[in-house]
Amino acid sequence: LLNQTLVTEFLLMGVTDIQELNPILFLTFLVMYFVNVFGNGSILMIVILDPRLHSPMYFFLGNLACVDICFSTVTVPKMLENFFSTSKAISFLGCITQLYLFHFLGSTEALLLTVMAFDRFVAICRPLHYPSIMNSHVCIQLTVVIWAIPFIPALLHSILTSQLSFCGSNHVHHFFCDVKPLLELACGNTELNRWLLNTFTGTVAIALFFLTFLSYFYIITYLFLKTRSCSMLHKALSTCASHVMVVIIFYAPVLFIYINPDSRSSLEKDRIIAVMYTVVTPALNPLIYTLRNKEVRGALNRKIRIQL
Repeated sequence: LLNQTLVTEFLLMGVTDIQELNPILFLTFLVMYFVNVFGNGSILMIVILDPRLHSPMYFFLGNLACVDICFSTVTVPKMLENFFSTSKAISFLGCITQLYLFHFLGSTEALLLTVMAFDRFVAICRPLHYPSIMNSHVCIQLTVVIWAIPFIPALLHSILTSQLSFCGSNHVHHFFCDVKPLLELACGNTELNRWLLNTFTGTVAIALFFLTFLSYFYIITYLFLKTRSCSMLHKALSTCASHVMVVIIFYAPVLFIYINPDSRSSLEKDRIIAVMYTVVTPALNPLIYTLRNKEVRGALNRKIRIQL
């Protein structure tokens, strides 16, 4: 199919229309991006270099750190540039590429969080079978699936959006190229695009969240029925606390945006909430895991002592 668009570039309008806030927001998001890259980069390095962390739990944590760095890098550098840019332009190809990478990495993170919850379920509820169920071969297979599955839906979003006709304004009321703000600029029928976004993507997000919730429901039920002790339950669940916090702060804004069918009235809210899962959440993840996880803290301390 030939691309019928009359638009060769888009203008990203940014996080806010209040220009006076730009220096403050620039500094805030720059610090958060640095925390994200440095924090997740440190976790990834520690997981690779420390033999004590060569287990399924930390193998997936290393993947999560990698995804978080890439996820923010897709949107944040361009956003920071546009705070002081006069053009705020992004090419049509660059816009579609950004849209693809955003959905690809977002779906990858959702799948990864689900697999991490399953890993905790097996470790707590099937401890004797854990080494055989979550062996290195299975972990690698799961990782390949996690990174492969999002390729198709992200590609569908990109292709369907690129085939739309943009014959009017090229002002995208967002700080990056996403499907919803681009659909507001499109001419012609966008029903298929909206269905894919609101029904398919929304359903997948709910399904992954439900599977994650189900894993922890079984963990709590199993521990409570087996131990009948709140102290034992608390001790066992403390190993899952970091992951639960990450799941909550990731899914809360995502579900709000992609399940809300009224895209026109929610664009302004979407722009603000998108900051949460593109800037804030990736920066919080390394802090959550290093502050609450003794093994990660210990590995970081050992690495720092060696360097000193």
